[in-house]
Amino acid sequence: MPGALPGNGVLRMTRIIDSALDCKLLHSGPTQDESTLVLLRSKIFAIAKRLGISDLRREDILLVAAELATNNIKHANGRGMIQVWQQPGPVLDILSLDYGPGIADIAQAEQDGFSTANTFGKGLGAIRRLSDESYFYSQHNGSGPVTKWSGTVFLARFHLAADKSGVLGNDIGMFSRSLSDTRHNGDRIYLQKKDGRLRWLHLDGLGHGAEAQSATANLASHVDHPEGLEAILAGVDRQLVPTRGAVAAVCEIDTARRDLQLLGVGDMHARIFEKDEMQYVSFAPGILGREHRATSPFRATLGQRSVVVTASDGIRRNWDTGNFVGLFNQHPQLIAYTLGNIMGRVSDDQSICVSVVGK
Repeated sequence: MPGALPGNGVLRMTRIIDSALDCKLLHSGPTQDESTLVLLRSKIFAIAKRLGISDLRREDILLVAAELATNNIKHANGRGMIQVWQQPGPVLDILSLDYGPGIADIAQAEQDGFSTANTFGKGLGAIRRLSDESYFYSQHNGSGPVTKWSGTVFLARFHLAADKSGVLGNDIGMFSRSLSDTRHNGDRIYLQKKDGRLRWLHLDGLGHGAEAQSATANLASHVDHPEGLEAILAGVDRQLVPTRGAVAAVCEIDTARRDLQLLGVGDMHARIFEKDEMQYVSFAPGILGREHRATSPFRATLGQRSVVVTASDGIRRNWDTGNFVGLFNQHPQLIAYTLGNIMGRVSDDQSICVSVVGK
């Protein structure tokens, strides 16, 4: 894809990514009719001004967003949405997700000039040319197993800084969204790459709102703990005592050896995907900062290409590879956006972290 990072997207920095600061939903709206374009243009103008995006770059972003919205209106009868996200880098993501019939032949649709309504192929080519990276996934409702969702997801990425060292790259994706899109989010992801090690701490503060967010704040330093996962959760547990508490999962991957460790407490869940197989990992019951049962980390050696997912209970569990055929071969950020939007519970904060190891 245009502008894609080389190799596996290895970070050249060791700072700790904080989803509360680095993963922000800036706009989300339905694509029902042409009036969508007016609101979307206004939102992107405001976002571009706030982020200091140049006029030329802003026009590229506007053209891509308009094309994605138009595709939704024409090909999915308006049954879709457009979202604008800020991700580490900084990166601006334009996401289009619809609940239409999907694309029967993705390979044919990717050919510049192909069209099902006189505009689709040309539009896809423009999206690719104007964005730094572009990815899409579709599931057709006319073939394959019965699924809970059919439609198409487009992701267009724009790098806002010349130096891409802060970009998460092609091996990490994050989704974090608060209940009703309020300012307070009790779900939090702290992530660091350092010395060939990828490690993240994924938390869900009890309840939601300001108190839940306060419980999961100021825990970034634990990710850089020199000892193992047990020591990380023990430190988090001690710091959470004065708060309402939280549940959490911590994951560590040695990217060279492909060694995986997972440890968690409470109602979080994790999944490991290799080829067409999925392994579910559950955690000890309890609440950090209160009572919980100590356990040892889950350990595994990852295969040639593996996808590791952790999620809060704001992401429903009743799905598997059959519900999203081929999704786990995609870019991790596309995976995170797709699962977060489709499987997220509207009654809770929602968060998901996706790591792809290998090619």
